[in-house]
Amino acid sequence: MAFLNYRTEGKTGVIAISRPPANALSTEVLQELADLLTAAERDPNVRVLVIHGEGRFFSAGADIKEFTSVRTGSQFSEMSRRGQELFERMERFPKPIIAAIHGAALGGGLELAMACHIRVVSETAKLGLPELQLGIIPGFAGTQRLPKYVGAERALVMMLTSEPISGKEAAERGLAAFCFPEEKLLEETMKLAKKIEKKSPRSIKAVIELANFAKTGQFYEGMKKEAELFGQIAETGDAKEGIQAFLEKREPNFTGE
Repeated sequence: MAFLNYRTEGKTGVIAISRPPANALSTEVLQELADLLTAAERDPNVRVLVIHGEGRFFSAGADIKEFTSVRTGSQFSEMSRRGQELFERMERFPKPIIAAIHGAALGGGLELAMACHIRVVSETAKLGLPELQLGIIPGFAGTQRLPKYVGAERALVMMLTSEPISGKEAAERGLAAFCFPEEKLLEETMKLAKKIEKKSPRSIKAVIELANFAKTGQFYEGMKKEAELFGQIAETGDAKEGIQAFLEKREPNFTGE
């Protein structure tokens, strides 16, 4: 694979995002992830998955350059729905998926992490949904999952200000299960995976299935609405300005158009 490296350690499959410098989630990266999920689900020797980023980041978000080639709101909505479907597949995956997060997990990177069953973070990691800085909104169910973990008010603050929280705060607020110094992050994550992989695969699958019953119908309605609004907002002048400003590395000038 071009952007994901895969190896196994015992009964744990380890997926490393390797797309420097920011491990941006392009269409190709997401397709490779979908293919690896299919292979891991079929492999009886794999009982747990760990996802981490190589280099400086977990993932700094979606590949914004791809947005410039999308022309219509309906195409943006379809992009949103495809990402939502992949991440929903992850959340319902019959084998536990653990995200080991260091550096930045922003935008789509955090949405990917929130679709994992468990998050382990480094103390200095930065987690956030900064899409409003680009004049757009989260599109991979971030508006629905973040409030579930940190509460509605804190989620609104994070999204409306585009400011991330630290790994330490993420653990304190329930967005992550464990927090470690960065140099111990992957080692401690693998220890956790090793504990889980000893359990009965059927019992693991049942627990994950039952945990997903905690979702309400409103969650799925919210996902549909998110994809719809993502497409509408992506067509606005502010979205075009925000994306162009990001690519030009300057502050955007939003006018409300």
